[in-house]
Amino acid sequence: MADFDTGLHRREANFAALTPIDYLVRTSEVYPHKLAIVHGNIRRTWGETYDRCRRLAVALRQYGVKRNTTVAVMLPNTPEMVEAHFGVPMSGGVLCSLNIRLDTEALIFCLQHGEAKVLLIDSEFLHHLPAIREAMPALYVIQVNDVLGPIVPPSKHSDTDYESLLQSARNLYDWQMPDDEWDAIALNYTSGTTGDPKGVVYHHRGAAINAVSNIIEWNMERHPVYLWTLPMFHCNGWCFPWTVAARAGVNVCLRKFDPKVCFDLIRQEKVTHYCAAPIVHSGLANAPDEVKAGVNHVVKGQIAGAAPPEAVLASMEELGFEITHVYGLTEVYGPSAVCVEHEDWKTLSLQERAAKKARQGVRNMLQAGMMVMNPNTMDIVENDGQDMGEIMFRGNIVMKGYLKNPEATDAAFAGGWFHTGDLAVLDADSYAQIRDRSKDIIISGGENISSIELEDVLYKHTSVLACAIVAVPDEKWGEVPVAFIELKPGARWTEEEVVEYCRANMARFKVPKRVIFQELPKTATSKVQKYELRKKAKEAVAQG
Repeated sequence: MADFDTGLHRREANFAALTPIDYLVRTSEVYPHKLAIVHGNIRRTWGETYDRCRRLAVALRQYGVKRNTTVAVMLPNTPEMVEAHFGVPMSGGVLCSLNIRLDTEALIFCLQHGEAKVLLIDSEFLHHLPAIREAMPALYVIQVNDVLGPIVPPSKHSDTDYESLLQSARNLYDWQMPDDEWDAIALNYTSGTTGDPKGVVYHHRGAAINAVSNIIEWNMERHPVYLWTLPMFHCNGWCFPWTVAARAGVNVCLRKFDPKVCFDLIRQEKVTHYCAAPIVHSGLANAPDEVKAGVNHVVKGQIAGAAPPEAVLASMEELGFEITHVYGLTEVYGPSAVCVEHEDWKTLSLQERAAKKARQGVRNMLQAGMMVMNPNTMDIVENDGQDMGEIMFRGNIVMKGYLKNPEATDAAFAGGWFHTGDLAVLDADSYAQIRDRSKDIIISGGENISSIELEDVLYKHTSVLACAIVAVPDEKWGEVPVAFIELKPGARWTEEEVVEYCRANMARFKVPKRVIFQELPKTATSKVQKYELRKKAKEAVAQG
């Protein structure tokens, strides 16, 4: 037997930590003059982008950022957001991309829980700063004035502005690759099923592998033109900032989704790829004909979120767009499964093909495992379209775990698999299809909404005796929350007042779309029968 161990070990010459940072470095070496960024009148090459990312990294290190320092960003899909995905990890820091739709209280929780030392914030969101600075006076705040956003003089609550920060960088070689590919690269917060968000930690290895997995599953050719319809704060844009760099593509930035702007950019920049939640695809499909006219090249889209309505998939195909359905969660870097299409599907009717494409599908090429299993026995379900189990993942494209929450981490990884909480069946071709959720997560417009969080807000009102939040399907948003409220004796509270109260106490996208007042049905052990409420909510919405 040959000895394959003695003298054969890792050296600098034969091993390097996997990291998506290297995708930027290589592209800047091979394609320094290729276009990298388009945004308003900004058109930057990969050479220029690499220089700015280095400057960001060096400036952050000069301030004191190092390995495991959390650097938070609150930015729309702007050039600075693309640069942060490289500059922050190049400094050794961990990128924490904050959901720009959160309220101030939730933002402060994420910043404090993640122990952020630095915050990059777009001028549109400066109204959050007084409360943030009061809660975290030592936070170093960098104000970003985007060319297509509000141009605001430096705030008294900020320490410097972004361009001044870049100019302060001295030694442009004082940045670093990770020593260990297991090092954290990003921290993303997801609400889960509890009121407080969970901090999902990504590592360099997973980010690098998922970025390449995106290329494989989409057959993405070199130099794609990628439109940023997907928020980069969501699972780091499904790792596509790193994917686009790896393919030496073009980042067509988009500050805010607008169908007309999107179609204008698709025509002008010859956009080839984009990703989005069902609501964005629906917005594009339902745009006026004159807005959609003139797209004469192939455009490929990815759709994920709540199971996409078949009508949306069909309408996008009628538009001439090639849509791929993917599935995943924040804990698996965004999509880790894909509904791979087969040649014989092309012979099916549009509706039949859309029904097949609406399934969650199979594991990505570079994800080690995806199974639908009984969570109690860990037995794989029958592929009969009836036997229900929980979708589970394992492999390199799975989070390190939840920050400061070992109990939740252990529970999520029970039995050697990551438990998604999504209940599904396997069809005869072993494609997974979600049927229900074991967690009461509502996915609305691609955003996760915790029913418990909403219930906690309602319970704080003095008129509420009991309440429950359930999801109902919605053509536009995928799902929307409906509130059931049982009032205290003698209490008076109208639907309009409930909505007004919710708007004042939570992010607008979380506000219930309907409010129904009634006594809540309960089991013998006083648990609310949510399945009964879901049926009632569907009936109420159907009746208008």
